[in-house]
Amino acid sequence: MKRSENRIGGAVTLILFIFIFFPLLAVILNAVFPGIFFGSIAFNGFQIIFEIFERALWYISLKNSVILGIGAATFGTLLGGVLATIRSKWDYTMSRWLDIAVWILLIAPSFMIAQGWVLFASSEGLANSVLDWSWVTSFIFQPIGLIFVMGLTKFPLAYLTIVAAMEWNVSRFEHAARLNGAHPFTVWRTVQLPLSLPAYIAGWTLVFIDTIGDFGLPAALATVYRFPTLPYSIYSAINQSPVRFDMAGVLSFYLVLILALAMALLFIAIQKSRVDFLNSKAVRVTRQKPKHAWLLNIGTFAFLLLCLGIPIGSSAAVSFMKHFGAGIRLDNFTLAHYSAVLGGGDELDHAQLSIMEGLKNSLTIAAVAAIISVILGFIVAYVLTFTNSKLKSSLHVFTLISLAVPGVVLGIGYIFIWNQKWLEPIGLHLYGKPSLLVMAAVAGAIPYAVRVQLGTFANLSPSLLNAAAVQGASTWTKMWTIILPIVRNTLLIAMLASFGTSVFDLATASMLKPPNFVLLPLVIDEAFEFAKYGYATAASILGGTVVVLLIIVVQFVFKVIFKKMDQRDRKEGNLIVTNFKNK
Repeated sequence: MKRSENRIGGAVTLILFIFIFFPLLAVILNAVFPGIFFGSIAFNGFQIIFEIFERALWYISLKNSVILGIGAATFGTLLGGVLATIRSKWDYTMSRWLDIAVWILLIAPSFMIAQGWVLFASSEGLANSVLDWSWVTSFIFQPIGLIFVMGLTKFPLAYLTIVAAMEWNVSRFEHAARLNGAHPFTVWRTVQLPLSLPAYIAGWTLVFIDTIGDFGLPAALATVYRFPTLPYSIYSAINQSPVRFDMAGVLSFYLVLILALAMALLFIAIQKSRVDFLNSKAVRVTRQKPKHAWLLNIGTFAFLLLCLGIPIGSSAAVSFMKHFGAGIRLDNFTLAHYSAVLGGGDELDHAQLSIMEGLKNSLTIAAVAAIISVILGFIVAYVLTFTNSKLKSSLHVFTLISLAVPGVVLGIGYIFIWNQKWLEPIGLHLYGKPSLLVMAAVAGAIPYAVRVQLGTFANLSPSLLNAAAVQGASTWTKMWTIILPIVRNTLLIAMLASFGTSVFDLATASMLKPPNFVLLPLVIDEAFEFAKYGYATAASILGGTVVVLLIIVVQFVFKVIFKKMDQRDRKEGNLIVTNFKNK
């Protein structure tokens, strides 16, 4: 049995190494040995690493990324902490909508959210043309404004982390402090904050990691405001002529270095977490009805309008405008952009790209990647939860690293590895082929697939597997006949989450797109880049609607299938599933 577990653990560890860690290693090697993957193995010393402080664009990209990351992480964590505190204490109508908005922002592609803000805040945007708020343009298009936008977009990571930490009631400590004369603020500062501080640090780190590796914001800003960051400069280095592998390698090295430091901070926060206040008397927090619920409802509605309504509403409004900047008027209303999208993209005179072809290709790649990532995630979660594989620690490290690897770094690593001439005779020269996009999509989806499933696996009792092992069941038999029926709903959620995030992956699509191969996010981004805002927003709305409808339909179909399977299990006396559900 242990030999079988070691083989399974070794297989998935090797796959994650090839998909995630090997590309990351390739990027680091190229920074020290420029051209090592293209026939030049000469060692030029480490001086190129320090040239980042001498070359203006390199240094500005590094400085912008650090400022944006620290600022957005700080603002997003403070915002997420306040909202999490309110959500954990009180139960009111708009709190449920807050949870929904958090998940929408978490899954929605960042470049679409950023495009919505550009359409709202640019000189011809809705803030100027409709509301006559000229100050919005000068506020948003500066570092503080970008920090504000990124904080509003990335705060869900901190919010979810802190909400989870506030799940348990620590009122006995608060009551003790109040009995000793402590004021409410003193109670929060000396009791609540120290207990939740590791969660705040973890939330800050997650927002920082997601912000500094984000490609969508600078890609959306490129049309109206120059703000180079490390991911965008890496992309520019690969897509210029001649290709600047030295620049891409050095900037990727610093991006990976910063992310490694952030991950180290996250590990420290996890290790320093104090959970010894949880004992047999611990109870979950019971949310109370607030005295002035209407204030919380109005405040939450206004906040949701700010963080979600402005970017999505702006995109929706522009998609129906004849002329961007002419305001919302009846004579400026049109359906021509949607007609152009459905008719094959004739509005894009420079490229004649078909949104339908791009949508089909993106949906196909996302579907294949979602299935593969969920299968891999299922096996990884099983190995980490129920086995003593020798490679368990390495597998755990790879799954954590996958959380922090930006799509741009992953893309350049794939170029270094899979664009080798010696791979052609054995049929593994994957660069320029859709299969490499599938691999990159799997690598990007694995973190979601693993993390979603680990939570459910942690709640399963090993006694089920031990009983099967006594009867001689193999590892694969236990996985497919015992665990799979129990966690199938979680697998469905993980698959749909992976699918939704993969469809609009702009970073890897931009880096790895095969020639004459159309992808949905590239069609949208290219239209936006050429100021075809109506076409870009119409494509975003239609593409997003199709994806959401597909997710709803697939979820409904599988729920019907699962219900019929449960009925069959009950008739056949399948006690494993039935008894587990009744617990």
